[in-house]
Amino acid sequence: MTDYRSKITQYKQAVLQGGLLSKPETMELIEAPLDELCAAANEIREFFCGNQFDLCTIINGKSGQCTEDCKYCAQSIWYTTTAQSYPLLSEEKLVEQAHYHDSKGVPRYSIVTSGRSLSQQEVDQACASVAHIRQETNLSVCVSFGLLQQEQFQQLKEAGVSRIHNNLESSRRYFPQVCTTHSYDEKIAAIRAAQQAGLTVCSGGIMGLGETMEDRLDLAFTLRELGIGSVPINVLNPIAGTPYAHNQPLSNEEVCRIVAIFRFILPTAFIRLAGGRGLLPDGGRRCFCSGSNAAITGDMLTTSGSTIAQDLALLEELHYQVVRD
Repeated sequence: MTDYRSKITQYKQAVLQGGLLSKPETMELIEAPLDELCAAANEIREFFCGNQFDLCTIINGKSGQCTEDCKYCAQSIWYTTTAQSYPLLSEEKLVEQAHYHDSKGVPRYSIVTSGRSLSQQEVDQACASVAHIRQETNLSVCVSFGLLQQEQFQQLKEAGVSRIHNNLESSRRYFPQVCTTHSYDEKIAAIRAAQQAGLTVCSGGIMGLGETMEDRLDLAFTLRELGIGSVPINVLNPIAGTPYAHNQPLSNEEVCRIVAIFRFILPTAFIRLAGGRGLLPDGGRRCFCSGSNAAITGDMLTTSGSTIAQDLALLEELHYQVVRD
């Protein structure tokens, strides 16, 4: 019989001493006692990251009419949903919302757009908006604009963008079950292009698509290989009209286990509770004591999230300090 408690201690000490766990080692944590696992993950988080917490908010900068067939997404033209459809928001609107979030104490503002990628004209328009935001607020600006080229990422960096978001969504093995209109390699190529342009990258996945726990671990190892420092963990919010409408939402305990094992694999990363956090009965509190040290606050893209005031109060209670670049 496996002595899981001794394994947790052994692997925790190995990570604290600078070691990197292998996949077979982390697979052993799948059946480990949850409370002990989460406590050890939190020790790793405290050792490498202290009480730093990375908080961001997102705005749906362009909605609907997406040509891609990602099965979880309300904005795809392949499915019939109630998601809104509109073009890239004006500079005035993006700046207005940036001022609002800056005034609420959020340090990072992310503009997310639907579609495979923005056109060059849209990239130019977005760059003008980003430059304006950087001039008038204290916000760091992130963007999620799809599969752009390195020259476009460089253009965004010069405009004031500091981070690119591009989720891998799941493991390489499972990704073809999620999307068929673009490939895993195309996503990785875009991530590397952004890194080569001098941008940091935020990349993670969605849990609850039908993947196995091994798929989740494989995703974490791919992120480690890519040197990703900001890792969003989304929990599927099943949306009517999409192929995943009837998926069973994950339990709080399962999400905590995912967060904890990701912390063992990615000890120095900001592990971010993202979309679907509102499905958790405690709003993510237990995950923030299980290795997670980042979150998206405010409204999500097509579903509502926790309010900024609620999150800031929770983080203060848990003795976290929201950091700025």
